[in-house]
Amino acid sequence: MDRTQLQELALARLVDAEVLLEKARWTGAFYLCGYVIECSLKACLLRHLGESAAIFGDKEYLKKLAKCWTHDLEELMILAGLEAAFGKSCGANLTLSDFWGVTKDWKESSRYEQKSEAEAKQLYEAVSHNPDGVFRWIQSYW
Repeated sequence: MDRTQLQELALARLVDAEVLLEKARWTGAFYLCGYVIECSLKACLLRHLGESAAIFGDKEYLKKLAKCWTHDLEELMILAGLEAAFGKSCGANLTLSDFWGVTKDWKESSRYEQKSEAEAKQLYEAVSHNPDGVFRWIQSYW
């Protein structure tokens, strides 16, 4: 899967999450919101690999890159080389920081859990809010 495909997948899953929310399918919407962020961070990771000196600039990066199969959003943020920029943005935008606090705890295993309406709507807002949502921020780097 290439960067463009991951971007398209993230956009499509955000639409899917919105439709699921409209149909009161809270667990599915919750899961897809996290998946949006996972796909978008993986798109950023591919951009970072292609446009930075990460592979040759950090002797340990290739060892870290083996973790790219992870679903851990914080780990993907680091692998994509976005940690410093995101920290700076969160410091300047408390809403984005709060939204990341909601988003970062998403786990792939949430697909096996029941989620409430409040949980699904909270994560959707954290991901999709315009202009302060996590996905909106990531899109500027993918």
